[in-house]
Amino acid sequence: MPESTTNVVTVLVDGRRLRVGNLDKVMYPSTETTKGEVLNYYARVAPFLLPHLADRPVTRVRWPHGTEGPSFFEKNLPPGAPSWLRSVAVPTTGSRSESGNGTIRYPVIESTAALTYLANLASLELHVPQWRFDAQGLPRNPDRLVIDLDPGTPAGLHECAQVALLVRDRLQRIGLPTSPVTSGSKGIQLYAALPGEQDSDTIRDIAREIAQDLTRLRPNLVVWKMTKSLRPGKVLLDWSQNIAAKTTIAPYSLRGADAPLVAAPRKWAEIERGAEQPGALRQLDMNDVLARLNRDGDLFALTLSS
Repeated sequence: MPESTTNVVTVLVDGRRLRVGNLDKVMYPSTETTKGEVLNYYARVAPFLLPHLADRPVTRVRWPHGTEGPSFFEKNLPPGAPSWLRSVAVPTTGSRSESGNGTIRYPVIESTAALTYLANLASLELHVPQWRFDAQGLPRNPDRLVIDLDPGTPAGLHECAQVALLVRDRLQRIGLPTSPVTSGSKGIQLYAALPGEQDSDTIRDIAREIAQDLTRLRPNLVVWKMTKSLRPGKVLLDWSQNIAAKTTIAPYSLRGADAPLVAAPRKWAEIERGAEQPGALRQLDMNDVLARLNRDGDLFALTLSS
């Protein structure tokens, strides 16, 4: 049984003792979802989430007072982190690091204990790049391609689903099966596993060429430039997420919204229905995702095949 002190309990996770607190704090106001429920979600989803975080640096978005309060991005390992939580130092380029010394020491989440520790700090969102570290702690070539479909009002998931089918067909032509993820925010992300033979700049250029081609093919639906004036009513096909320094919300991560929505892997049949029928596709919350994992397993496992 956990040992309780003032609003703090000690729990045993992966054989490690962790102190977690404020379990009754409401993190998501519209659903009154508490911090304890967030920790429970991450513990239950961990067997499916951890393989997709393995060997990747994790940037967190923290909401210390719940999602109705302010949030902040955190890249460096938190002060006071336990010694067993793996971290890797990455030299910075361009802007200064949080630590001010030219490197960022990122945590790498490789256990439920590490995930619990960071979630206890109100790290609701987990963002990762499309590459992994090698055994020496150096970045490898990307093992995933990602294309982020971001709708400009009044476009929504219906339009994103239509564009997703176009992207899927284009990637299939070059031998890349694709896995769709509803982002937990407004749009859809599409991932394809890579053999790791090409660098991030090459993968970025492939994604940009697809975005440009589809913009020429469907100019009333797709836009490849980020210029805000071009985006209303269209879907931005964001190729830039493949730049080595960029990160994307991790599949199965919560989002910082009014409700506990999740970046949720989906079946292509769902995307096809969403493309055919407005309103047929919606974002999923953590309860939806846990039920689907129990029924279907990890729909995102295809991206681990390379």
